[in-house]
Amino acid sequence: MTTTLAGGRAARRQTMRRIRPRRSPAALLLLAVWAGAAGVVWLWWTNTPSVAGNGGRILNAGRITGLLAGYLVALVVLQMARVPALERRVGSDRVARWHALSGRYTLCLIVAHVFLTMWGYAVRAGRSLGDVVRQTAESVGQLPDLGKAAIGTGLFVLVALTSAGGVRRRLPYDTWYHVHLLTYAAVFLTFWHQITTGNDFAVRPAARTLWYGLYGAVSALVVWYRILTPLRLNLRHRMRVEAVIEETPGIVSVLIAGRRLHRMGAEAGQFFRWRFLAPGMRFSSHPYSLSAAPRPGMLRITVKAIGDHSGRLRALEPGTRVWAEGPYGALTAARRSRGKVLLVAGGVGITPMRALFETLPGAAGDLTLLYRASSTQDLALWGELAKIAEERGARLMYAVNSPDGARPDISAESLRRKIADIDRHDVFLCGPPGFARSVYEALRGAGVPARRIHHESFAM
Repeated sequence: MTTTLAGGRAARRQTMRRIRPRRSPAALLLLAVWAGAAGVVWLWWTNTPSVAGNGGRILNAGRITGLLAGYLVALVVLQMARVPALERRVGSDRVARWHALSGRYTLCLIVAHVFLTMWGYAVRAGRSLGDVVRQTAESVGQLPDLGKAAIGTGLFVLVALTSAGGVRRRLPYDTWYHVHLLTYAAVFLTFWHQITTGNDFAVRPAARTLWYGLYGAVSALVVWYRILTPLRLNLRHRMRVEAVIEETPGIVSVLIAGRRLHRMGAEAGQFFRWRFLAPGMRFSSHPYSLSAAPRPGMLRITVKAIGDHSGRLRALEPGTRVWAEGPYGALTAARRSRGKVLLVAGGVGITPMRALFETLPGAAGDLTLLYRASSTQDLALWGELAKIAEERGARLMYAVNSPDGARPDISAESLRRKIADIDRHDVFLCGPPGFARSVYEALRGAGVPARRIHHESFAM
């Protein structure tokens, strides 16, 4: 059974009103980040008139690594705040990559700061490098707020270990997610020693005020967008499960009803983080894309059962309350820059592509959708896609394994054969990481510029 949702023309009119092609502000944001780092280095430099002896050199190395670590910690938390300007203009996947990269740099700076500072203290006390542990224990007991900072540092290390690739893949998503939230506690515990023991802030009241301002602004954004905004959204729209319908074996669609859902500001191609208030699911929040354009009283997600949370969706009862955060993501019509568009979906990556296939404005022949699946039985929402293609004069293709299990050829040559002018298309791409990488390389080989290949992953 399928869940065809009508209303494509109205959704396309709404999309047309929202199309405002714009460039990502990523370059300006990175410039601002580097400018802030330069300001931190300048603060250290102006407060370091001279350095004497090995102990002084080591301690000053500890100072600058500590200042940079404190600055990056604020940026790491900002990247977790889900600020709409970042999520929609830059893209959730790029922000997530920035978060992971800056998190690794931050941990390295924190470890270097702790080691160098304790080593410097040991040298000044006439001790050897081997006495760093002893010096650390003494400093934690003597210096203000250093005990809290030690606990916070331990939490940073724990979060980093659970986020490492090999460990992350073996941990259940919910375990990783809740451990990751300890970052907030780590930031709180490590902040105070920066003020009470940091010489740069003790002698520069203006610098101390700016530091309070930086952390205060980031904290306000987290509270606003991670707590107050979702609270307002859910109280206003009061979402609940309307129905759960099996599309293909292992893939279900969840229809979600609510009040004035079209006023949530969601667009085709975006996703929400969904929490279903049912037994065993209340404390799990997972990202799923909309598989149809938002309707005034209905949203739909289509999910493949690949884990505990997604596997439980088929058992949801109508009337189950739903808590959502979003909308997130920049894989929308606003990225389009050409008249012709190719949509490429792999597996359950069809969900945002189906919504875009319905709503992207275009004349007959402008839109093409290529759907990759293991078999024809795995082509979820195929009936809807075929109907949309017929109504819009769009082209619909699928690529499935042959009866002997051989994979279809999706190469630069095959893409050029199927779509002769592919280099003049915008391409929207969604699917598993390996599939997305191989298709991206094939598209580049077929002459599609990187700036016109739009891909976003919300696995984070």
